[in-house]
This record gives sequence, structure tokens and C-alpha cells, in this order.
Amino acid sequence: MFVKELWRYPVKSMAGEQVQQIEANRNGFEGDRNVVVMGPRGRVITSRTHPKLLGLKGTISEDGVTRVNGFAWDSPEALELVRAVAGPEAHLIFTESPQRFDILPLLVATDGAIAHMNIDRRRLRPNIVVGGVEGLAERSWPGRRLQVGEALVEAAQLRGRCVMTTYDPDTQVQDMSVLKRIVNELDGVMTLDTAVVRGGLIRVGDSVL
Repeated sequence: MFVKELWRYPVKSMAGEQVQQIEANRNGFEGDRNVVVMGPRGRVITSRTHPKLLGLKGTISEDGVTRVNGFAWDSPEALELVRAVAGPEAHLIFTESPQRFDILPLLVATDGAIAHMNIDRRRLRPNIVVGGVEGLAERSWPGRRLQVGEALVEAAQLRGRCVMTTYDPDTQVQDMSVLKRIVNELDGVMTLDTAVVRGGLIRVGDSVL
């Protein structure tokens, strides 16, 4: 098995970016979900309730600044884009709190399960896509530790999937049949909630053992 793709999501609930290598630590990937959209009364706004957030793209530029569609995350331009899709009281904050993750810092998907379901892997929002996996083998991985490049990770559990999988990553058009299939065919769980046991550099093409 090998690392087929690496993804980070600099702004939670926005489209992410593929990278060729990245440092993993106990808090997940460097730069992953460090900027969060907040709403009234300090509540996090996600694409579960505001799917048009998926139409905005979070990136990290060469100078280390998190950006929204090319604008610095704390700029008036980024705020305007966010409020257009998340409401007039939405704002962006930078955080290093573990609470920025829904469950665990890394989400691991496998090419075998993606091919089995024949869906766009971006709907699953993985951090790591493992290649060379046969069919639904990931379903036997909870509790297993994997050496991924220089990092050691532990697959804690299969992820219960939600409405975010129903939105097309490019158009945000909803297709409820995607989630219905995951529920009917896979008991509603697909991909793996994963913790980082030991950090290190991970590169596309690295072995997964």
C-alpha cells in the first residue's frame, strides 16, 4: 500500500488543497483547519448547514498565510466572501484548539472503498488516500496502527458519514442518493477516524505498512 493523495483543509468546511508532502503531528496535518467560520453566540458554522462554503477554497500560500480564494483569511475580501454564503454575522477565527476537528485529527480513505462506491473522493474530505487497497479492506482496520511515511497513525474507528457527502464538490448540488447508498450498503460508515501516534513527514508515494 502507498500514499496516493494528501489533502489539507486550511479553512474548516471549505474546499481543500492537495499537497505532495506534509508534516503530521499529534494535532494532525500542519495547517489543517486552523481557520474556522464562526457564527452568532460563538457557534462554528460548517457546510452541513451552509453547503455553499464548499464553493470557497482554502489554501496556504508560500508565505504561510491561510487564504480564502486567494485573499488572506483575515482580510475584508475574505470576510465578504464568507458572509455571502454563511450569513451577515459570520466571521473567521484562527485556532489551534483540538476542538476544530469533528472527531480525530486525520481522516484516512482508501482507494478500494472509493472505487467500490464509485464516488468522488472529495465528497469524503480525506486527509490521506491510501492506494493499493483491495475493496472494503478498510473495514477491518479499526484498532490497527499504520506506518505512513515517517509518521505512525492509529485507525480508531470507521467514520459515520453525514449530509456533507451529498454535495457535489464543484457545484454544491445535492444528491441524497450518495448518503443513502453509504447507509444502505456500508451501514453509514466509510473512511477512518485516525490519531497520530508519532509525527513525521509524509510524502505522496510513501509506503503504508
